[in-house]
Amino acid sequence: MTAPERHALQWRTSTRSSNYANCVEVAFAGDTVHTRDSKNPAGQHLMFGQPAWSAFVQGLRDGRFSNSFRS
Repeated sequence: MTAPERHALQWRTSTRSSNYANCVEVAFAGDTVHTRDSKNPAGQHLMFGQPAWSAFVQGLRDGRFSNSFRS
């Protein structure tokens, strides 16, 4: 994806994000889902296919990752 195409993405932040800027932003573009760190919007981002993203979201809903992020 070129820089102009990347800037055209419509990024969204989760409504569950905190005020401490510790969140991931997501943009949907065709068959891909893009993610980036909200603290570094000009930095690198990851792209996932729709099936992989759907499986990840379903895993979140099922609680499969609930203990992964606890300190």
